Amino acid sequence: MKYAYTILYVDDVEKTISFYEKAFGFQKKFITPENDYAELSSGETTIAFASNRLGHSNFTKGFKELSIEEKPNGFEMAFTTENIEADSAKAIKAGAKEYEALKQKHWGQKVGYLRDINGFLIEVCTPIKVQK
Repeated sequence: MKYAYTILYVDDVEKTISFYEKAFGFQKKFITPENDYAELSSGETTIAFASNRLGHSNFTKGFKELSIEEKPNGFEMAFTTENIEADSAKAIKAGAKEYEALKQKHWGQKVGYLRDINGFLIEVCTPIKVQK
């Protein structure tokens, strides 16, 4: 078994892909002709977005759509960077909202939290330095 991808359901797949390209520098890997599903090249694991409309067609029992006006769901994506201040500022300039300011953790890692244009939580952090 291998973890392949995460799919996040959004109102506007194209707008979301554009945001992630501008905010975090990821590149679009694939988008359907209907613009209801797309993937980003983001490293070993793919981040994918599907339209809420497609989600409702997939899940006969329905699902809860995320709202930027409500508290975020208990789920986050984490992106590591050595340039955390500049990369966080770039994401905010692209439309992300600061959720928790950057903080130095006692184990040496710097961490901050943003919300993307859909309301998803994004952790922006420096890599954890493993001591040998």
